[in-house]
Amino acid sequence: MSTTLFTPYTLRSLTIPHRVWMAAMCQYSAAPDGAAAGAPTDWHFAHLAARATGGAGLIVTEATAVSPEGRISPYDLGIFNDTQVAAFRRITSFLKAQGAVPAIQLAHAGRKASTERTWVDHGRQIAPDEPHGWRPVGPSALPFSSASTVPEELTGEQIDGIVRQFADAARRALDAGFQVAEVHGAHGYLIHQFLSPHSNHRTDAYGGSFEGRIRFALEVVDAVRAVWPEELPVFFRISATDWLTENPADDREGWTSQDTVRFAKELQAHGVDLMDVTTGGNVPDATIEVGPGYQVPFAERIRNETGMPVGAVGLITDPHQAQSILTGGGADAVLLGRELLRDPYWPRHAAAELGGRVSSPVQYHLA
Repeated sequence: MSTTLFTPYTLRSLTIPHRVWMAAMCQYSAAPDGAAAGAPTDWHFAHLAARATGGAGLIVTEATAVSPEGRISPYDLGIFNDTQVAAFRRITSFLKAQGAVPAIQLAHAGRKASTERTWVDHGRQIAPDEPHGWRPVGPSALPFSSASTVPEELTGEQIDGIVRQFADAARRALDAGFQVAEVHGAHGYLIHQFLSPHSNHRTDAYGGSFEGRIRFALEVVDAVRAVWPEELPVFFRISATDWLTENPADDREGWTSQDTVRFAKELQAHGVDLMDVTTGGNVPDATIEVGPGYQVPFAERIRNETGMPVGAVGLITDPHQAQSILTGGGADAVLLGRELLRDPYWPRHAAAELGGRVSSPVQYHLA
């Protein structure tokens, strides 16, 4: 069998050693306040370093907030001050030394901000008047669920400010040693909230039509691309569907896979190099049919209809499954999440099974 999974992949001038990448996964382990708030800790170093020694070709940090109020939880990572930059340098230097490409996911949680850690009270939203809580913002004053805080509707001036925050965060990320910037436009966070008519009820230039709803996303991409080096790639993480049109019994309007294909063409024109394709997260009661590789068809459609490079996610657990996704044209790379939590050395095990190769630390040469 050809080991497509373990062949290099080049975007712009950056060559990624192979196609097994680590998806962003929140750890909720940063300090919530004080001088070290939002900065990566020893936990983050150990967590990410283990996946680098485990052989991942590209490693995406968890959602990293562009501002304090953009954090999903008070315990999220951030890239909005120089203390955080210095702490990230230790991590990116180690990842590069192991042959892995460090990527950062730049994020703003919007109306889904100010939540507890997922293992505390099921990640409930923290009220603005509670310790470590704050009032979230969104494109419209629509809460995520009936149990959620009503967000403040963003003004045009505030939107401009958040666009600048993404640009400033990208500058800091470059200074911190990252080689890929991924704009987080998925899972019901702020950019996704603007994209979807389910969460965006604005009547100004940032709402209404498809062109209005994608405006904020494109402004963020342009701001990031303007400060990111021409020779380095920019990714965009997308929820390809809100999973409303897929359910004939659900007549609510949402973001669709057809919208995603149309949007992908716009992103290409604005300098995005790869779309990291996931689904859902914006409608808490959407019906989602989950199974092995269940999100891959969305990535494949984007790739086939636009020619845009894509990464696929979604219950990818077996090396032969991952290999077949690539050889079958479903994606250009696979991003593993929970499977890499279970087995940090999955890339090494997969390479051994398929006959591929990954770089090994010299300290492990006896093995």
